[in-house]
Amino acid sequence: MIRFRRGFTRPLRAGVTLFLGVGTATGHENRKSQDEPQTGDVSFVGHPHKATKYELLLKIKFAHSAALQNEYLGTAGKSGVLNIIYHIGRYFKLLIRVFSRPEKIRIYLSRFLTEIDQIGIGSMGLIALMSVFIGAVIALQTASAIDSPLVPSYAVGFTTRQSIILEFSPTILSLILAGKIGSNIASEIGTMRVTEQIDALEIMGVNAAAFLMMPKILAGIFIFPFILMVSMGLGITGGWFICDFTGVVSSSDFIYGLQLDFKPFHVVYAVIKSIVFAFIITSVASYHGYYARGSAIEVGKSSTDAVVYSSVAILITNYILTQLLLF
Repeated sequence: MIRFRRGFTRPLRAGVTLFLGVGTATGHENRKSQDEPQTGDVSFVGHPHKATKYELLLKIKFAHSAALQNEYLGTAGKSGVLNIIYHIGRYFKLLIRVFSRPEKIRIYLSRFLTEIDQIGIGSMGLIALMSVFIGAVIALQTASAIDSPLVPSYAVGFTTRQSIILEFSPTILSLILAGKIGSNIASEIGTMRVTEQIDALEIMGVNAAAFLMMPKILAGIFIFPFILMVSMGLGITGGWFICDFTGVVSSSDFIYGLQLDFKPFHVVYAVIKSIVFAFIITSVASYHGYYARGSAIEVGKSSTDAVVYSSVAILITNYILTQLLLF
């Protein structure tokens, strides 16, 4: 006889109802007894709470894929800290699958180049527009804030350089790209999940996680440093142009401020942050899309979750990297 701890059947029934249909068991009227479970199909067509405990357990045990069992474990009663730990563990388990040995390098290389175009080249217009105008705004705001004659005018160039290199280009743009790239990745993979395209890949023996996610992650890691350099150059150029155009700071003073006390390690620090942020954006978005369930509404929710959680992870990682690399 199978005995269930008190309070266990409610989340169990909820999990089965959510993924396998609601109702009571039929087709087993000829069972020998309630305590002697029978084998065979179990279908539900009524109220979920009338199903026997063993039938509910049978549905979960013989679910047609491990994904259903994982989803049950993630929804049947977990909350708070346990839920966070659960998702972190599932995230790292997925990464192990992603970075397993690929089946055919040529196919992965083709997808890698395609993702570079979609993730990097497709974002250049937005990056260029924001970098130029943000650089110009930083320069003007710094110039307007300097009221004391004791502060030299070249401080505008120095402040613009430090602001763009240390924080705007690596961090702020990563938060913006988390919304653009992260939502796109999550919705793309999530749509493949709910339309059973991922299931079809797995049936054919393809490592769907690696096939879909590895090219995106590697493409983001590869292209983000180039996006960073373009953003830095355009931001500083925008600040220099607006100062020279409006006459608030002379071109020679601005350029002198750019060169003053320049530390090349600050650029290295920004590149390191961009690589880490690229990994976070692509992997977190892929994770939420890969485990999307249900309908188009759930795909939209997974896209929102991808942007929110990747942004939070970027902010936390930004603090940790700054503490480790600059102090």
